[in-house]
Amino acid sequence: MQLGRVTGKVVATRKLDSIANLKMLIVQPLDQDKRPMGKETVAIDTVQAGQGDTVFFVTGREASFPLPEAFNPVDATIIGIVDSID
Repeated sequence: MQLGRVTGKVVATRKLDSIANLKMLIVQPLDQDKRPMGKETVAIDTVQAGQGDTVFFVTGREASFPLPEAFNPVDATIIGIVDSID
């Protein structure tokens, strides 16, 4: 699980049927001090995140687990919105 910040959205007129009703957002991974690290990635949104939200997301095989159909070609999925970090 990684921290990230939503920096934008992706609009696609055609998507795989199993993800057709899900948003795709651009996420900038963050380090423990909330500084940008690495490259931005596109993630499927399962929690209704929005621009500027700090989120946590999963990558790899685990990214498809939160989706309605487990066998999807998804590399990253947002699974939570962060309220605070202490």
